[in-house]
Parts: sequence; structure tokens; C-alpha cells
Amino acid sequence: MQLTKNLEQNMAALNEVLRDCGDVVQREFRVGGNGKLVMLYADNFVDLEAIRESILETVMLDYQNEQPKGILEALLEEAIAVSEVKKITTVAEICDGIFWGDTILLMDGNDFALQATTKKFPNRGVSKAETEVVVQGPKDAFMEVMAFNIVLTRRRIRDPKLKLKRKKAGRRTKTDIALMYMEDLVRPEILSQVEAQLDNMDIDGLLDSGSAEQLLERRQFSPFPQLQMTERPDKTASALLEGRVVLLADNTPYAILLPATLNTFFQAAEDYYDRWEIMSFIRLIRYAAAFFAVALPGLYIAFAVYHPQLMPTALALKVASTRGAIPFSVIGEVLIMELAFELLREAGIRLPSPVSSTIGIVGGIIIGSAAVEAGIVSPVVVIVAALTGICTFVIPNVSIVSGLRISKYLVIAMAAVFGIFGVWAALLLLLAHLSSLTSYGIPYLYPYCSSSINDDRDWEDSIFRLPLSKMKRRPIFTKPAERQRKEAE
Repeated sequence: MQLTKNLEQNMAALNEVLRDCGDVVQREFRVGGNGKLVMLYADNFVDLEAIRESILETVMLDYQNEQPKGILEALLEEAIAVSEVKKITTVAEICDGIFWGDTILLMDGNDFALQATTKKFPNRGVSKAETEVVVQGPKDAFMEVMAFNIVLTRRRIRDPKLKLKRKKAGRRTKTDIALMYMEDLVRPEILSQVEAQLDNMDIDGLLDSGSAEQLLERRQFSPFPQLQMTERPDKTASALLEGRVVLLADNTPYAILLPATLNTFFQAAEDYYDRWEIMSFIRLIRYAAAFFAVALPGLYIAFAVYHPQLMPTALALKVASTRGAIPFSVIGEVLIMELAFELLREAGIRLPSPVSSTIGIVGGIIIGSAAVEAGIVSPVVVIVAALTGICTFVIPNVSIVSGLRISKYLVIAMAAVFGIFGVWAALLLLLAHLSSLTSYGIPYLYPYCSSSINDDRDWEDSIFRLPLSKMKRRPIFTKPAERQRKEAE
């Protein structure tokens, strides 16, 4: 509905829309003799000190003797001392402004209202990263207020070519989303595709960046993420400098980085803060851990059930002796311990922090020891389950770990039916699936495939990392004309 010059009619329409909204404050007072002015804002969303100093004192002290006509225009042009004041002309814009933390001024005789920026959201302050912890490097992490997250990113890239576009998503939540990119580095086709997806996103409510990630992914039935999420501002800034697009959604402490390849999920922020030799060794360990997290239980089943001759004789005899009194099959043992470990993992996440570490360590030891002593599982299966779980903790990204955890059960099922051939068949299926994935036109397995697109230079930051002085080209995400990071020596 458009506003009219009749204040009572405007307020009647607003009161109908805002009926039973107990957190909306209305303040009515007179200015300029008989002029009536109404102020509206949402309680606890605004900076009350700014309202008092910049709006109330100005209106009540400086405009009591002015003629009502023209007061709202004068407030807009010269009186209200806040960072942003603008005209709005509809009831819908007023409601959006109120629930965004702004203050609205309406006055009789004016067919527009003023929207003054006075927002002050409750927040928990800048805290340490919890899911992407580093020993050496910045410790700050994103928070739930998008404006602060933008600042944390801007302070790392003080370049006017870092652009920001504001979008909204969710018909009811109207969640603010900041789309950030480096103007001279981003690939135009990727940027236009992301913008089109955001503009066409039709959903009732968007409450978290995890929901946005699922809506933006092309292959939604794949267990592997095609977009990357991070809570670290330094990692976000690094992605921007590689030509990637960053999405910051309000009410969530995570940024979405896109495009993403399998290689990016094995890169941690700390990889670039320490010497290249040790970080290359650790990155190699991560890839090995990913393989064992998927294949180790299946390999144990294949060797123990179908191919004991492939194990050393002493080891095969030891495994056979420990399984003498076990009432379950090897497959049953493995499933029992794997599911028990999954339960312990989830219990550790849900419980308070001081208790969660105790549950994870003590619970695992107690349950494993009790299961062995009771003759339910063999000691080797406990070791296999523990090693598989430890391998998942080595990988620095939670999303890719979830995909590996699900893939593990495919390998277990194939190994239970076909033995070692089933393990290799399952691994080949996973490899074929990964090969079929793309992220905004970038092959998911890049640079392990199609690396010649960037003159094979992306190998320098893959399984191994070269010294920073030798990394002279930006990765495939950057537009081709801007891939030279450093001039040739």
C-alpha cells in the first residue's frame, strides 16, 4: 500500500499489518504547533542513544516552533545526524525498515516517511575459530552479524576493486546476503551465474548459510559438497584474491566460497603460515587419511573374510585367534563399532564442551574395552574403527568429512559381498562420481584432471605446496588474463 498524506489512514494500515507485534514501539508527539509526528522502531533492535540524541532532541527542541509543512523534508536534509536517512513511500518498506533495526518517522500532511539507520543488533563479539583452529595465524572468526563479517573481510583487502552487492533471500525472512568479489579477478560467467541463482532463489525462509549452500548446489543428491564454507576471515580474503566469489549471509557465522574443488577442501589456512616442507607433508597425510577413512573398514572385511592369504601369516593367525569366541560375523563387528563411533561423535557434539571431550575419549576407551572383554568384538576391529575415526579428524573441512563418512558404508557393503574386488569397485564408483561433478564449470577433481588449462601451474598448490615465492600464478578460478600473480624473475 502506498502512503497517503493522511496520517491516521497510514497508521491504521500499519497497525493492521503490525497487529500483535509487541516489540514494535510507537511514539507520538506534536511539533510545529499542531503538527503530529509518529516514530516507530523495534525494541532491542536499535541504538536508543542514537535515537535520543539524533532524532528526539532535534525534533522536540529545534522544531517546536516551525510550521508543520516542510518539517519532514528539513529533517531529511539538515537535521537528523545519523549515517543514512532516506524517503520511503509504502507500508511494506516501513515494515522492512522496522525489522531491520531502523527508525521510521511519519508526519501528517506527507505522503512519505523517513527511514533513519539506528540499528544495533545484539552479538557475541568477535570470537576464536572453533571448527578451523590453527596454531599459527589469525584467531578471529566470523559472527552472526553480516555487517561485522564484511568489516573483518574488508580490513584484510583494502582495495576498491573488492566489490559488494547486497541481495535478499526468503519471502518471509528477507535475509540479507552480501555477494563479494574482486572486480578484476572474478570470472564474469561465474559471477553472473551466482547472481542469477540468488535472484531466482524461491524459498519461504533462509536462516543459515548451510541452507543457501544446498540451494545453490547443482548436484544435490551427491554426498560431496560443491561449495565451500568457512568461518575464517583470512581464508575468505584468500579466496577473493584467487578470483572466487564469496557469499556472506546474515544470522550465520559462515561464509560460502565458490567455486570449489576437491583440492580446496584439503587446504587449511595454516598451510600458508608455516614452512612449505612441513605443510606439504601434513597435506599428504590428509589425503592418505581420506583414503583410509573410506577404505580401511572395507579392506579389513575383504582381508579377514575373503583373502586372509594376502595378510602376513602371523597377522592372519592373530586375527583368527582373536575371533574364536566372537558371536558376530566380521561384517557385523565392523558395523557395530562404526555405528558406536558415530554415536560417540554425535554425543560429543551435542554435549557441553567440558563434557564432550570426556565422552569422546573416555567413552571410546570404556566401550571398546568392555566390548572386547565381553567377547562382542575383536581387538582388531576396535583398532580399525578407531583409526578410521581418527583419519576423519585429520581433514580440515567438516563438509567433505561427511561425504567420506557416508561413502565408507558403500565400501563396506561392496567388500562384504565381493571382497577385495568389491573394495576396488566401490572406490572406482566414487572416483567416477567425483569425476562427474563440477562447480560452476570447474571440474571437481581439478587440478588432478584438466590441469593443462592453467599450464599445469595449479599442481604447485595441490598435494604438495611449493614455497610462496614460487607460486606465481593464481588458480583456475581467476579469469585467464589475470592469473599471473607475480612477474617472472
